[in-house]
Amino acid sequence: MEITLDKKSNTEGLIKIKLTEGDYQPHVEEKVRDFAKKANIKGFRPGKVPAGVIKRLYGKSILVDEINHLLSHKISDYIRDNNLRILGDPIPNQEQSSAIDWDAQKEFEFEYQIGMVDDFTYDLSDKVKIQAYKIEVDDAVVEETVADLKKRFGKVSYPEISEAGDNLSGTIARKEGDFTREFAYIAVDNVEKKEQKKFIGLKKDDVVEFDIDKIFSDKAEKAKMLGLSEAEAETVNGKFEFTVTSVSRIEPAAADQELFDRVFGKDVVSSEEQFVDKVRATIGENYQRESEQFTEHLIEDYLLEHTHIDLPDEFLRSWLKNTSDGKVTDEVLDKEFNSYRRGLVWDLIKNKIAEDHKISVEPEEVKEKAKALIIGQFGGQAFVEQIQDKLDGIADNYLYNEDGKNYMKIFRQLRDEKIIGLIREKIKITEKKVNANEFRKIASTHVH
Repeated sequence: MEITLDKKSNTEGLIKIKLTEGDYQPHVEEKVRDFAKKANIKGFRPGKVPAGVIKRLYGKSILVDEINHLLSHKISDYIRDNNLRILGDPIPNQEQSSAIDWDAQKEFEFEYQIGMVDDFTYDLSDKVKIQAYKIEVDDAVVEETVADLKKRFGKVSYPEISEAGDNLSGTIARKEGDFTREFAYIAVDNVEKKEQKKFIGLKKDDVVEFDIDKIFSDKAEKAKMLGLSEAEAETVNGKFEFTVTSVSRIEPAAADQELFDRVFGKDVVSSEEQFVDKVRATIGENYQRESEQFTEHLIEDYLLEHTHIDLPDEFLRSWLKNTSDGKVTDEVLDKEFNSYRRGLVWDLIKNKIAEDHKISVEPEEVKEKAKALIIGQFGGQAFVEQIQDKLDGIADNYLYNEDGKNYMKIFRQLRDEKIIGLIREKIKITEKKVNANEFRKIASTHVH
């Protein structure tokens, strides 16, 4: 057997393999003998089928299987032994393979196209400076959230005539066009102030006419009413009619123990002051998550911009097409290749950081994370006390069902957390205090 690498460039090459009869024939003969012992062929006793009959009936398929098996192992060994950092999988030369005469040939040659990535360097030092943001929780947001919670858990009534703050259900239809949606919903408070009077004083079967682009400044509200995505809703305009089928009104809940328990769980808070403090803390936790995610995006952007990695783009395009069962076309690649390439480069950087700093995730860490997720999903500490002796089994079942997809998901999450944690330790991150609106404006300018 002869295996060579013909490097076309630093990022592309051909692995060439030459097989002689001595490389594969012993394996083929062994497989024929094994097959003969197990074959059940009419006219022969089980286990007594002559090797010649097996070769005549199944010899070609056995030969092909054994050579493919041999090639797969030898290519993997060659890549590992020569420390080749390859991308995707080797792509076989199909034209060469289709020209093989499996009945007559004794010696074979195969070619596999590979994509490679050269070694590269990255900077993890205090020279790397990232501007992070701490979102402050202001009183107005807390008050708005408390009011929203009181409304969400309030008592619903169905008055005959609508007032400010009510909700309308009904059918919406374009006056001139083909758009109609039953079971549409309008919250009067979300309508533009100067347009709200159109929706006050309405009762069942009343019809109100409006310009759809004038009643909502919020694109999300318009899309929600139409039952469309925001992009789809942007293309919808003109005069519409809304036919009322019902009016609903919510009387805000009182700030009492019933509300506290419904929002945060039984006896977590026991006074209005504690309730407001808990709301503030929860908002702060949500803001913190948003801020940390944004910081991670900024770190990713910096390292992608300042780490040079040559990639075999043409190989990657070919590999994506060849392994997609026809789902990835040139048109799809034209739209999505840059996004795929970005993700691949980021994975390469993270993998090298993990390799250089010996970052690993142990199975027990994955299991503990799974248990924490299960506990959080099913009610916290009270749930743990009920099923303490079964929690390990529940976690194992969650992790290893569906071919271990959940295991790998949590594994990757923990690994990424460790990598990002290391990066944060090595680089210089400065924090600036902003309010929520300022943060949203900053984040809206950040696009990949």
